[in-house]
Amino acid sequence: MAALAAALRAAHLDGLLITSLPNIRYLTGFSGSSAMVVVSERDLLLVTDFRYATQVQEEVGDLARVAIEAQSLWTGVWRQMADMTGLDVVGFESAYLVHRDFERLLNAGARWQWRATTDLVETLREQKDAGEIESIASAARVAERALERTLAGVRAGQTELEIAGALELALRDAGSTGFPFETIVASGERSALPHARAGTRQVRAGDFLLIDFGAIVDGYCSDITRTVIVGRATPEQRDVHDIVRTANERASALVRAGMTGKDADALARRYIEERGWGEAFGHSLGHGIGIEVHEAPRLARTTEAVLPERAVVTIEPGVYRAGWGGVRVEDDVVLGRDSATILTTFSRELLEVG
Repeated sequence: MAALAAALRAAHLDGLLITSLPNIRYLTGFSGSSAMVVVSERDLLLVTDFRYATQVQEEVGDLARVAIEAQSLWTGVWRQMADMTGLDVVGFESAYLVHRDFERLLNAGARWQWRATTDLVETLREQKDAGEIESIASAARVAERALERTLAGVRAGQTELEIAGALELALRDAGSTGFPFETIVASGERSALPHARAGTRQVRAGDFLLIDFGAIVDGYCSDITRTVIVGRATPEQRDVHDIVRTANERASALVRAGMTGKDADALARRYIEERGWGEAFGHSLGHGIGIEVHEAPRLARTTEAVLPERAVVTIEPGVYRAGWGGVRVEDDVVLGRDSATILTTFSRELLEVG
């Protein structure tokens, strides 16, 4: 909150209206699905509805002044803001406010001057404290236990949906409170689709099986990808997997805080290009993870921003060839000034399962 207050002063704002639920959770601990927050130099106001009257006290306590609104949240916000002193110029999160609600600011909120803001809270979220890092590490351990259990049961003839269902059950059994994103299970030629949805295709012997998934612990996410072979791998499959695995290992070992996102991306991309597969690596190297599975910073060819210390990022190089298949190997890494700490420990070697 002190850091956000400093950011508001630097932006010449008296306050900030926060409508992003992940940002609200980060600032207050509140995990409900209905809330708005107003932050000023002197005050922290959280407005929610009657469904969360007990939950908000348990999660937020005395950190914020809580208002339970019987009508719309907006009604509560206007009522409470009218009693807040020193509040004239107020920012709003332009990435999250729909046009209908922007019109509310101009009409019902006309007594205040409104200014669009971007990433005031998200910038703070990039650097994790020790508790946040431990939650992400715990989510990684949960994910790895679930993957180990799932791979032990994979057989040719199963559908991608069946494997995804088994993995999601294993995640719950291992302690995940949810799924950070839709589980990706792609087999055979469909593994060349980086964000394939699990479908009804039956896995065949000799297929690549690409599994991209995560766990949630204490509200924080992990994000892991492993690519295995159902049955026995061909020399070509082994060669491509070895290229991707080595690119992952190089980048995970060398990435540092203080690098630009562009330089970090090059750690893996340069090696893949040298091996002749540069055109087949079409996405960025990675992204930040935390309360959301995709958050700042970005490790990409176009990112000039400097990676901050204590950011947790993914390292996920991939090679994809349409009609043949694809390989991705993804780990979660904490950025230090002089070294990186890899939170994921599941084997990167090409596993033959089933």
